[in-house]
Amino acid sequence: MTSTQTSPADSALETVIDLDAFPLDRPDSAELLDLIAAARRDLAASGCACLRGFVQATAHAALSEETDRVAPAAFKNTQHITPYADFGGDDWSSDHPRRRTGLMTNGFVGKDLIDDDSIVKSIYSDERFKTFIAACLSLDELHEFADPIRGLVVNVMDDGEQMPWHYDANEFIVSLMTRRPEGGGRFDYCPDLRQPGDERYDEVKNVLDGDESPAHSLDLQVGDLQIFKGRYSMHRVTPVEGSRHTVLFGYSEMPGYIGGVESTRIGYGRVTQAHLDAEAAGRHDDGLAG
Repeated sequence: MTSTQTSPADSALETVIDLDAFPLDRPDSAELLDLIAAARRDLAASGCACLRGFVQATAHAALSEETDRVAPAAFKNTQHITPYADFGGDDWSSDHPRRRTGLMTNGFVGKDLIDDDSIVKSIYSDERFKTFIAACLSLDELHEFADPIRGLVVNVMDDGEQMPWHYDANEFIVSLMTRRPEGGGRFDYCPDLRQPGDERYDEVKNVLDGDESPAHSLDLQVGDLQIFKGRYSMHRVTPVEGSRHTVLFGYSEMPGYIGGVESTRIGYGRVTQAHLDAEAAGRHDDGLAG
């Protein structure tokens, strides 16, 4: 685990996280070690760990209001994309997964548009929280993204919007639901559908053709924390009724992570010089698309 330190915004963590159920303030307690062991088992089995009620009920309204305030700033994206966050190409047969597109309609608010004194930013930077997440992932330490846009993100989905089957650009993501839709918005995922260096296109094609037998479903509630290995598990969010908000905490095992230029442009409508510089320098290559 990483060394534990107190965050500059300790009061936010104490008043938001249910520390009775999730004692991040007692890193060596049997209760927390049991939670970590359970999360590791879930991640090993399905690439997903869901910590129900991570945020105490008394803080739900404040979190919802916080993401409601920034939601109008979301870059709304309506595109047909492949599971690999691109638009397909002529180098593949017409029924190949690399040419199979689905409708993506949702929005993202980047880190640089979220207030520095927000609850979600204080959680994101809290050393005890990062230590806990690292332990769940069996990592020695985690680092906040160096990406000025993608480090901390609010995903905004409004009535009728959806996310098609896709993979994430980073190995794992940590998310917190802050507004549950009135209906729809179910999170479906296919655990470990691909592995580094092996796209397993046949299995992907089967899912795109309607075989959902590999898929798991998760009905998230406000205050639920999710750790998900979306780089390897293809996933989607079904059409939403009302509004659905989730906060995405971007961490990586190595310092300095910055997302790719094209995927950032697609998701956020803009890139920064930091993205261009990172692309020119050459990003880590795990042999997978997207």
